Amino acid sequence: METSEATAGTSRGGRGARERILRAAVELFASEGIHATGVAKLADVAHVSTRTLYQHFPSKEALVSAYLQRIESDGTILGETVLERRDLAARERLLRLFAERPAGSLSAKVVRGCPMHNAAVESAGTLPEASAAVEQHKREFAARLVETAAEAGASRPEALGRQLAVLFEGARALATSLNDMRPLEDAEELAKALIEGATEPAPPRQ
Repeated sequence: METSEATAGTSRGGRGARERILRAAVELFASEGIHATGVAKLADVAHVSTRTLYQHFPSKEALVSAYLQRIESDGTILGETVLERRDLAARERLLRLFAERPAGSLSAKVVRGCPMHNAAVESAGTLPEASAAVEQHKREFAARLVETAAEAGASRPEALGRQLAVLFEGARALATSLNDMRPLEDAEELAKALIEGATEPAPPRQ
C-alpha cells in the first residue's frame, strides 16, 4: 500500500498519533467516503494500531465528529473563507464565493463536492452527532450569506442570502452526482446575475 503524504516518515503510534489519525480521516473520508473507509485502513494510513486509534476516538462516530470539526475549522476545504475576507467589499465577497473552486477539485478525477454535505448523506440519520454538526454549519453558512448580502446593500438580503445558499449547495451536489464541474460554472453565472440584480456596485475609489 502506498504511504500517504500526510503521514509519510512517521512511526506507528507515539506522539502526534491523534493528529495523524485526523489527517488520515480528512484524506480518506473526503476521497473515498466515510462508510467505505474502514478503521483498519485509517489506522494503517495514520501509522497507528487500531488499539491506539480507539484510545483517541472510542467510536467511528467520534472520529467522524472530530473530522467535521477539523474541516470546518479549515475553511479552505469548504471554499467558504472568502466570506471572512475584510480586504474585499461585501458584494465582491459574494461574487468571489462562486468564482472559487473547492480545494483539489480541479485536479481530482472524481468530483466529491462538499464534505459536510457528503457526511450528512452518508450518515442518513445513523450518526446523530455528525448530522447535528452538519446542520448547524449549514445554517450558520446561510446566515453569513444573509449578513453579507445586507452589508452589500441588497434590497432583500434574507431572500438573496437564502437563494445564494441554495445555489451554492445545489451546484456542488449536482457536480458530485454528475462528476462534472460544469454545474459550478453555471452557478457562478447565475449567482452573478442574482447579486448584480439585488445590489449596486461599489463606486470606484478616488
